[in-house]
Amino acid sequence: MKRRTVLSTLAAGAFALSSVPSLAQEVTLRLHQFLPPVATVPAKILKPWGERLAAASNGRIKIEHFDAMSLGGRPSDLIDQARDGVVDMSMTLVGYTPGRFPRTEVFELPFMMTDPVATSLAYWDMVEKDFQSNEYADVKVLGAWVHGPGLIHTKDGVSKLEDMQGKTLRGPTRVINDLLSELGATPVGLPLPGVPEALSKGVVNGTVIPWEVTPSIRLAELVTNHTEFGSKEALYTATVVLVMNKQKYEALPDDLRAILDAESGAKLSEFASEIMFEYDKPGRDIAVAAGNTIVVLDDAEVDRWKAASAPVVARWIAEVGQQGIDGAALIEQAKALIVEKSMR
Repeated sequence: MKRRTVLSTLAAGAFALSSVPSLAQEVTLRLHQFLPPVATVPAKILKPWGERLAAASNGRIKIEHFDAMSLGGRPSDLIDQARDGVVDMSMTLVGYTPGRFPRTEVFELPFMMTDPVATSLAYWDMVEKDFQSNEYADVKVLGAWVHGPGLIHTKDGVSKLEDMQGKTLRGPTRVINDLLSELGATPVGLPLPGVPEALSKGVVNGTVIPWEVTPSIRLAELVTNHTEFGSKEALYTATVVLVMNKQKYEALPDDLRAILDAESGAKLSEFASEIMFEYDKPGRDIAVAAGNTIVVLDDAEVDRWKAASAPVVARWIAEVGQQGIDGAALIEQAKALIVEKSMR
C-alpha cells in the first residue's frame, strides 16, 4: 500500500509537470544582421529589445546577436537565412533583395516619407494587414520600419539639381538607384558595409544615407559635403525588417510566443524608428564638428527635385502593375496611413 501511494504521488507530480512544460522551457534565438555592433540598430534597438524579451520571460527567451554578417553570407542573403532556418531571426534592408518585395517598395518612393515614425507605423499596418500574407509569407515579420530622412553625401557638393550630373553615387535599393539615375547621377548598388572602401577607391564619389548611420562608417571623414532637403518630405527612405523563421516561431511555447508578440509588431516598429530618427542628430553633429559643409535646399529647389523624380513613381506603378499589383492604390493607401499615424 505504501509503495502504491508513493508511485501514485510520483505519477501525479510527473503529470503536473508535463501539463505545463513551457514553465521550464528556455529558448535561445540567433539573430543575424549586417551592421557593425556599434551601429545604432544593433546597439540601441535590437540588443535592448532582446533584453526586454529576457526580462519579460524571466530569462527564458535569450537572443544571441551576430553582427556584421559574422555567420557568413551577404546582406542580400539575410531574409533567406531566416526563411531556411540557417538563423532564427535576421534584420536587413528589404531593398537588398531587389524585386522580391514590390509592395514594400511603396515606402521607398521619392518624397513619400514625411515623419519616419508615422511612416513606420503605416508600414507595419500594411505588413500586418496585407504584406505578411503575400510577399512575406515565408517568414514571420516581427518589426517593420524606416529610417530618418535620406540625404546626399559627396566629396564635391550638391547645392542644386544640376549638380547631380556626373556624380557616381552609391544607392541602397532598386527604387532609390532608379531615383538617382533619374536625377542625373550614375547609381552603384551597394550594401552599407561596402561604402567606405568604395569611397576610398573612387568607385563612387558619394552616397545617399541617413545621418544616423554615418558614425558607424566614419563617413564625415570620407566626404566633406552633405545635402539636406528642407521640405517636410524626405528625398527618400529605406525599409527595414526584422524577420523570424516561421517554423521556429510557431514552435515556441504559447506563453513565450505571446511575450514575443507583445514586444514586437507596432511596438517594436515605433521604437526602432524613434531611435533611428533620434540618432540622426549625433551623426549630423559629427559632420558639423568636422567643419564639413551642409547645404539645406529651400522649398523652391526641392520642388524641382520632386518634379524631376515623378517618372520614378510612374515607372514603379507600371512595373508592379505587370505583377498584378495596383501601385497607384498602394501609394494612396500608404499616404493616407502616414497622415493618419502622424495624427496619433
